[in-house]
Amino acid sequence: MRYFKLTIAYDGTDFHGWQMQANKPTLQGEIVSVLQRLTQEKVILHGAGRTDAGVHALAQVVTFVTESSVPTANVVKALNDILPASVRVLEVTEAAADFHARQSARAKTYRYRIHRAPICPPFLARYVWHFPFPLNEAAMAGAAGLVEGEHDFTSFAAVDPARVIGESVDHEGHPSASLRASSVSPRERAGGPNSGNVRQIFSSRWERQSDELVYTVRGSGFLHHMVRNLVGTFILVGKGTWRVEDLTRILEARNRSAAGATAPPSGLYLVNVEY
Repeated sequence: MRYFKLTIAYDGTDFHGWQMQANKPTLQGEIVSVLQRLTQEKVILHGAGRTDAGVHALAQVVTFVTESSVPTANVVKALNDILPASVRVLEVTEAAADFHARQSARAKTYRYRIHRAPICPPFLARYVWHFPFPLNEAAMAGAAGLVEGEHDFTSFAAVDPARVIGESVDHEGHPSASLRASSVSPRERAGGPNSGNVRQIFSSRWERQSDELVYTVRGSGFLHHMVRNLVGTFILVGKGTWRVEDLTRILEARNRSAAGATAPPSGLYLVNVEY
């Protein structure tokens, strides 16, 4: 058996997310289809991040096992010759037998781009959230820092909080025990109310980059829609609807209705996975 690790970049606009779905184009489905043509085997593909419809990736990591003798050096060219132009395999290496794209991950970084100019160039529209309205960007930067550290992020989880970005589920829709153990904190493992939604955020910051306001967040793991819900909440701080210190109240509420709306998927990128 050979264990392959692939690093992949993609424009997620035209896909219904990462996870394979019947009769819908997905990233996992496209890549599995090509790998099966290449190896002449049934392929099970695991991704480090289960990105949603319309979300992009700069360096998604995936793993699969094969008995095929295809040379490693030929895999990148073979895959990129067949995959759509919106999906590119950047690197292929053979990995250790115990390496797993999802379960071996120790941290992930996501980025969210907001275009602030009055007019958004049409060539950027698929890759940003166009928000030309007044914002207190300094207040948003201050609020971002308040989510650093270990917190219960129930207020920023989707209505299906058991689904975690980057974590596949079993046939009943629940993360496996081994998977959950790989991305939770000591406090989460200790149990308690909403303990399953505790995550550690290592850094959280907003930066102005020309016409864009960019949010970058690095953490041990992320709940479904967590980054987009954080962005939607920071926007309300920028608009003056909430104060910076309200972020603490929202975290403590542990209630999705306490936070802001979910930001559009177009501005979100999986930037990096660390092992």
